[in-house]
Amino acid sequence: MAALSLAGCKPPPPAPPALEHVPIPKQERLPVQEGKVSIRGDDALAGVLSWTLPEVQIENPSRARAAARRALAKGDLFETAESAIPLLMALQQAQPGNAQDARQLQRAQAALLSQAWTALAEDEDLASLRYAQRQGTVLRALWPEQPEVRTYLDAVDRVGQAFDLGMAGEQALREGRLDVPGGALELFRKAQALWPALARAQRGIAAVESALIGGALAKAAGGDFNGAYLELARAERVRHDAETIAQARERIEALRADRIRRLGDEGLMALADPSGLQVARERLAEMLGIALPGDPASVALRQRIDLVGHYGAFRPGQVFTDEMPDASRGPELSVVPRGGFLMGAPEGEEDASADEQPQHRVDFDRGFAMTRREITVGQFRRFVEASGYVPRATQRGHSMAYDARSGNFLRGSGIDWRSGYDGRPAADGMPVIHVTARDAEAYAAWLSEQTGAHYRLPSEAEFEYALRAGGQGRYPWGNGALPLASENLAGGRDVSPQGRRWSNAFPGYGDGWWGPAPAGSFAPNAFGLHDLAGNVSEWVADCWHKGYRRAPANGAAWVNPGCRIRMYRGGSWASAPAQSRSAWRMSGGFDVTNPRVGFRLVRQI
Repeated sequence: MAALSLAGCKPPPPAPPALEHVPIPKQERLPVQEGKVSIRGDDALAGVLSWTLPEVQIENPSRARAAARRALAKGDLFETAESAIPLLMALQQAQPGNAQDARQLQRAQAALLSQAWTALAEDEDLASLRYAQRQGTVLRALWPEQPEVRTYLDAVDRVGQAFDLGMAGEQALREGRLDVPGGALELFRKAQALWPALARAQRGIAAVESALIGGALAKAAGGDFNGAYLELARAERVRHDAETIAQARERIEALRADRIRRLGDEGLMALADPSGLQVARERLAEMLGIALPGDPASVALRQRIDLVGHYGAFRPGQVFTDEMPDASRGPELSVVPRGGFLMGAPEGEEDASADEQPQHRVDFDRGFAMTRREITVGQFRRFVEASGYVPRATQRGHSMAYDARSGNFLRGSGIDWRSGYDGRPAADGMPVIHVTARDAEAYAAWLSEQTGAHYRLPSEAEFEYALRAGGQGRYPWGNGALPLASENLAGGRDVSPQGRRWSNAFPGYGDGWWGPAPAGSFAPNAFGLHDLAGNVSEWVADCWHKGYRRAPANGAAWVNPGCRIRMYRGGSWASAPAQSRSAWRMSGGFDVTNPRVGFRLVRQI
């Protein structure tokens, strides 16, 4: 910015004076005395720019006149004894009153003035300026009283001063001394006052303005918008260029809007994490520090923080769905309220194992949304067909299924997610089974991509919290008997199509199903969630750990990178009483599929 180019528009040189107005020097003024042009700011060049009329001996006037004509034609006017002016002045001294010599000298003077003005027009070229000053030296020495010469000498003097001031201004610009006393702006303005057409000064003033605008934009880019406008006010006083200042103001406001948008985005992104509320508040404070009063993005983030503090934009118990790209809806969700509970089995609980202990406190600072029902065959089908994903049981060509003849679970060929508990094709409304935890996570990733929300498998803590739904009894429904037809579990009154009964079941209980029921067939619990206690067990995000020592207290999934044993929770259609307890937990290999385990998802709010 500070380095100004030497190119630019230049004023046209003034027309040389008419010949008849240039008087012929009188003989008594010869010999001419040495003359010097004033060199301001560069006295070291005074000797270089001084000039003395070369001494010429006239031996043959005719030859001297011919040589003078040739020199004049070539523009060789004054530098040597063979130049036109020294020859013509020597001829006048040798033969005074020769009209031809006087006319030629008159032409030489006009040519010198023309050359001088042309050189002076190149005011940004130091060599041209020095040449113009040297021509001024000649004119001052020969014709100092001529009005045209005096006009030129005044001009060359002012241009020289202006040029020096411009050079000093450029140096100040490089040093960053812009609009301070004695700085670049003051020097450029002085140069412009001396020679208004000096393009170097004009560009220098514009460069000062540009540098100040650059400083304003740099402050704005760093978030200091008050400082940016102080810099812009300095720039506005330089040229009073309303258009340039308006453009700079637009850029500052664009930077302000962009910074506010980014801070708002960071705040909203932070709110996707339960621990990000403080970050969002910090971003809001930054926004309020730079935003204009009533800025909509700041207002929106403030409102969002208030809502997201506990539930985002939702409320406890709210039921909602997310929109898919084709305007259809994703799985139905219910907002689980924030809170805390004692996870695991207490000491002395019947049928409890050490893997379910120690019982420990888990607190959720935020609520979360959970799919109200297990993910169904139809929902999983849509994922497979849309993404081309190949589930594990499909890859290997088999899974475990219930064998009606033997009453056992056996491996069967051709059984995968499209199959029911007995290996036969499953209806779309049935909970999807014969899937691994990785299959479930692939579905969650696809659903997240489709909706723009974050879906995942629930943690063990989230599942048990939702399963208990505010209770703390041995079973999800409490410590008493299983209410009639409330869950799909192994009941003493259940009978298979082949007439089989459960050997270990809830006495006197029947739910009307041998195998899974369509998702959502039984009444929801207090959190609005169906079938957490029965129908099918469900994969969760945690890896297997023996017991709960050092387990997370904030409800997060307990995960080890690369773990090959995963957890599933909740009773199934084949669960005996011990397996239907709230604290019951079971593990399975990451590659395991069977007819008793499906999944549901949690959505971040």
